[in-house]
Amino acid sequence: MPASEPVRLGRKRALPSCPNPLFLKWLTELRDEAREKGLKIQYTYQKAISSLNKYPLPLQNAKEAKILQNFGDGICKILDEKLQRYYRENGSDTPIHSLPEGAPPPGRPDNNSLAPSRKKNAAGDQGKDEGEGGERRRKKKREYVPQKRSGGYAVLLTLYRQSQIPGSKGYMFKMELQAAAQHLCDKSFTAPDLGSKYTAWSSVSTLIQKNFVIKTHNPARYSLTEQGLALAERLESADRGTKDGPEGGGSDGEEDEESGPGVVDLTCSDDDEEEKDEDRRRPAGASTCVAQPRNEVDEIGPLEKPHNSLTTSRKPNGGCLLPGTYDILLCVDFIETTGGSHHRKQELVKELQRNGVNFDVRKLNVGDFLWVAREKVAPVPGQLRAPAGRELVLDYVIERKRMDDLCGSIIDGRFREQKFRLKRCGLRRPIYLVEECGSAASHLSLPETTLQQAIVNTQVVDGFFVKRVQDVRESAAYLTVMTRYLTKLYQNCTLLCRSRELEGDGGSDDDEEERGSPYRSLISFAEFNHGAIKNKCQTVKEVFARQLMQISGLSGDKAAAILEHYSTLHSLLTAYEQCASEAEKEKLLSSIRYGKLKRNLGPALSRTVYQLYCSQGALS
Repeated sequence: MPASEPVRLGRKRALPSCPNPLFLKWLTELRDEAREKGLKIQYTYQKAISSLNKYPLPLQNAKEAKILQNFGDGICKILDEKLQRYYRENGSDTPIHSLPEGAPPPGRPDNNSLAPSRKKNAAGDQGKDEGEGGERRRKKKREYVPQKRSGGYAVLLTLYRQSQIPGSKGYMFKMELQAAAQHLCDKSFTAPDLGSKYTAWSSVSTLIQKNFVIKTHNPARYSLTEQGLALAERLESADRGTKDGPEGGGSDGEEDEESGPGVVDLTCSDDDEEEKDEDRRRPAGASTCVAQPRNEVDEIGPLEKPHNSLTTSRKPNGGCLLPGTYDILLCVDFIETTGGSHHRKQELVKELQRNGVNFDVRKLNVGDFLWVAREKVAPVPGQLRAPAGRELVLDYVIERKRMDDLCGSIIDGRFREQKFRLKRCGLRRPIYLVEECGSAASHLSLPETTLQQAIVNTQVVDGFFVKRVQDVRESAAYLTVMTRYLTKLYQNCTLLCRSRELEGDGGSDDDEEERGSPYRSLISFAEFNHGAIKNKCQTVKEVFARQLMQISGLSGDKAAAILEHYSTLHSLLTAYEQCASEAEKEKLLSSIRYGKLKRNLGPALSRTVYQLYCSQGALS
């Protein structure tokens, strides 16, 4: 009997060596937290732990655990989220079938529980952990401080410096934050390194999780919490101390012993050590745009101080494209080359090829043709394909209309919606290319005079530039001439990347061209195409705008003017309720001004909107 006792204890010590110790550790932590809070779910976690202990094979992800008893969608989702966080902090190639060095073995609640009360009691147990193992555990509990020139470091410093500017709005959008923080970081915020799927932006989720940064609104706004502000102030003081001299920059005792002045790398969420060493050995790009770190590229007027634009390098995340480092490329919507009259659409492609136009067929969510400035990128030795270069969209987009297509789009209402979306796409020079097709218009369901009136209204009322051509060959000739014109126009320009989120803050491109400025602010193709998605999730304001535009005589400009005063239907109905009489309700919108000429909406349209939303019976 005494001989069997050690064998039983030995088996207990061997149990944690199951093939999935990481999942076992997390489930044990969840069970212990639930137990301390008195939640019944602790029994579910305990059953899942028992099932996992009996399973002899390694699991690659939590979804594979669904074949086990007591593993439902909820537990699998929690484990998958923890696994993704583990990869972000330790690298995508980190093994998951063994615990990190120095971690306590899973399965024992006294060691694995992360509940606050257990952490307080852990101090009493550390007396028996004297020596090397105890020291290692104590070091891991030090305060989180991002490594210098990592993604988290750059984001915290940038948000702090922006908040110190007088009149600061107190937050930053994603794209302006990426652009402003890039020169403080060795890794790209937008493009992952070879062999990795993570960028410097991945560290923002860690900052949010640790309550240093808060994310609100849609589009997302990022700002510092009080805890993040205190950490950013320490990073800023350490950075100033480093610039003043090697003696400068405060340190915090233990932190100074390992990682220098005030900066300790306690996570691997931004870079592996080898990647950091490679980045440090890379020479800085020779061609740069000199910068002040607190300025955002989107908020700098292109003519005010062109030398104060953001620092960029030859890395694919820089804020500008210098002359000679990009090509002008015509982008053709794939609908223009497939479907319908295949012969006629292929004729356009053949004409462009015959004219020697450099073009690319791709999906465009708005418009049929546009031009991008594509960065020239040299192939990497040993790599099959050259890395993708950045693409900035020039401020010209073309919507092509044959007479039969124009007729159909007027009948089904697409014509008004297309004009509205073209105006809102972020490009400042939309163009309508109309193919009149000779006598073919006489066989359409709408009179030719109606179609001609619609074309004139598009130019005069809606403010689009309209180019009339006779057939596909003339359309190809116009696209060829435009491509060559834009290539010459932009050949000596430095292109700055702006964000649609901030397009109201930036300068107008019209002034840039008229004054011959060597700078142009453009949006990236990815942001343009994503923002132009037709059926993406809509806000209440966007749905209200679409409702208003269904009213006869209420154009996009008029709808936009109403939205400036009443952004939602609820706010409009509230305003109607506050009116004293029916006559006042009918005239509520009549004095709202719209368009460039600032005309009033008028009493007739105001009465129509009121009747639509407030009448109980049939409309008069």
